[in-house]
Amino acid sequence: MVISKKIKTFLSNASYIRKMFEKGESLRKLYGDENVYDFSIGNPDVEPPKTFKDALLKMAQEPVPGMHRYMNNAGYPETRRAIADALTGKTGLPFNENHIIMTCGAGGALNVVLKTILDPGNEVIVLTPFFMEYKFYIDNHGGVIKEVPTTAEFKLDLKALETAISSTTKAIIINSPNNPTGVIYDAESLTVLGELIKNKEKELGHPVYVISDEPYAKIAYDGITVPSVFKHIKNSIVVTSYSKDLALPGERIGYAAVSPEIDEVGLLVDGLTFCNRTLGFINAPALMQRIVAGLQHESINIAEYQEKRDILYDNLTAMGFKMVKPQGAFYLFPESPLKDDVEFVRVAQKYNILVVPGSGFGTPGYFRISYCIDKRIILNSLPAFQALARELNLKS
Repeated sequence: MVISKKIKTFLSNASYIRKMFEKGESLRKLYGDENVYDFSIGNPDVEPPKTFKDALLKMAQEPVPGMHRYMNNAGYPETRRAIADALTGKTGLPFNENHIIMTCGAGGALNVVLKTILDPGNEVIVLTPFFMEYKFYIDNHGGVIKEVPTTAEFKLDLKALETAISSTTKAIIINSPNNPTGVIYDAESLTVLGELIKNKEKELGHPVYVISDEPYAKIAYDGITVPSVFKHIKNSIVVTSYSKDLALPGERIGYAAVSPEIDEVGLLVDGLTFCNRTLGFINAPALMQRIVAGLQHESINIAEYQEKRDILYDNLTAMGFKMVKPQGAFYLFPESPLKDDVEFVRVAQKYNILVVPGSGFGTPGYFRISYCIDKRIILNSLPAFQALARELNLKS
């Protein structure tokens, strides 16, 4: 066989997101870009903020000698210090550059963390619905995924989590604001989770890490602030990127940050730095490291995303679609009008609407809409959604 049996199996269950994106490419060739309503992929359509462009231009015009060479595998100290200072300002904890590892995006950071902490057979809890790549990342490093449901409103189900933690549990991955629901886990829930884990750690005799995947942490609406996991959970690690808040998904720049309160934190960071190198990432992109150092408090215009959320949420709920109103990120996760969410997605394609079935996030019976697209496409899609709602006899 040309490829391994495992990878062949994985390919047959490949990401619904990518499948829908590819379907969109074929439909656009048939009907034109303006007549295809592609809500399948979280690829921001907005441009990076002016501060990023100014920093990029300055770097090109005033290059730093040696700026394209290798650096310490954890990243440039000045960039890590800038991130540490921002985290200290947000949490009050004594972060320094030795708590930060620059990575090739949040995906790179998550793989580095899992490689560092997992022994074969260790369980990693993920909360459904979840970004399906977690399953493959955990498998990459010999871990075993354990799926735990959230509540009907997609909040933390603390009783279910308490039951799920076992002697082989090494980590819990949380994602807030969440992809695909847009839900933000509140501070009270994180505090209770922190106490739950502390009690479990005493019982089990080993740490249970909370890995918080936070690429959407600055994209929150209605005046809501995303609580920092560092303030509520001792053994916490944040993995994140600048893909969403600075609209830089193609630059693959992010970091992992570990809580200064973790026991043997220096050894953990040494492990992360080693794995950053041996996984083949070597270093996060040098140019991007230098640029983002000065952009810790910058972001794209969040109001644009909130406007798009409101257009879709208000119109779709008026048509009869049911959903939890997102608090952040740039996704809606409505209930599927058909029991079979994959079949619903096929029906939606009749109207050139491309969405992703909830099955692709471990939660059948729903579908995901990604609204980080041109507002005109959103507005133009509304008659198609209305026709879809009529076909399915939705009641407003």
